[in-house]
Amino acid sequence: MASRQFTVGSICARQLQTGNWKLKMISVNKIAELSGHSNPIFAMELSQKPGILFTGGNDKGLVEWSLKKNEFIKVMFPVAASIYSVHCPVGYPLMFTGLRNGDVLVFNFIKQQVVKTFKHHQKPVFDIKSVNHKKELLIASEDGTVSIWSIETLELIHTIKVSTDTVRCISISPNEKQVAFGCRDNFVRIYDLEDYTLIKALPGHTMAAFAVQYSPLGDYLVSGSRDAQLKIWDTATFQLIENIPAHLFAINHIAFHPTLPYFATASMDKSIKIWGSDDFKLYKIISREKGFESHRLSINKLAWNDGNLISCSDDKTILIWNVSFE
Repeated sequence: MASRQFTVGSICARQLQTGNWKLKMISVNKIAELSGHSNPIFAMELSQKPGILFTGGNDKGLVEWSLKKNEFIKVMFPVAASIYSVHCPVGYPLMFTGLRNGDVLVFNFIKQQVVKTFKHHQKPVFDIKSVNHKKELLIASEDGTVSIWSIETLELIHTIKVSTDTVRCISISPNEKQVAFGCRDNFVRIYDLEDYTLIKALPGHTMAAFAVQYSPLGDYLVSGSRDAQLKIWDTATFQLIENIPAHLFAINHIAFHPTLPYFATASMDKSIKIWGSDDFKLYKIISREKGFESHRLSINKLAWNDGNLISCSDDKTILIWNVSFE
């Protein structure tokens, strides 16, 4: 009960700070379909440069797209294995691409070439995130470790053993004091970002944790799992606030709207769902069953770009949705 009261208080504070109160009429229209990949798309990332999107998957290159013209630009560079993760750190002319074979390719936008390959991990790299104030890069792998690199020197700093199994996903708190790792052993583990010591291991999921995401104010953490459940965790007490039977199959990704009190989830059940981030209620389902010309297979990643929601899928397509909160 105490954690729920804390959450309601945080909701009010968040709404007062942002000036955004719940808007219940949501309309969704598909405005573009980007095709060209020959196999499933696993990774998607907005560039540091506005209007540019990068995608990668089970084919032989990382692809650049224009979001201004909604069209293919070029294949950035070839890869030797499937792309599982892409990250573009703010403030650096770099893109990091994690591969199924464990390599991480470092692409320099100024030089327009791959300038280095990290060959530290021997198993797939599932997620990459950066810690801005420390100028560090975190790389999560199927080997159960997270490697920590300097973004400036591109050298390895440290490696931490997070799990005996795969570390699937990473989320860094807005104040950059905590980092959450979703693991295949069903746990979400919280680490201190200053010294990378374990703060808390959160049990509760009955299958692998595929997605984690801190709320925009950092007062709670959302985790999604192969068990199709969403769990809301209080980041002050690490108590479970809410458990939501959200999807029919695995939840692959969670993305908060950049300005409004909503977040979206993507699932292996071929649906996207939009939830209230202040009341955790379901407000919209985007799926073929609901009459949308949506994905035919598992939806793997989401990204908000201004008023649009972008999704990519095993069906080899990228869809762009205009989401209007009326």
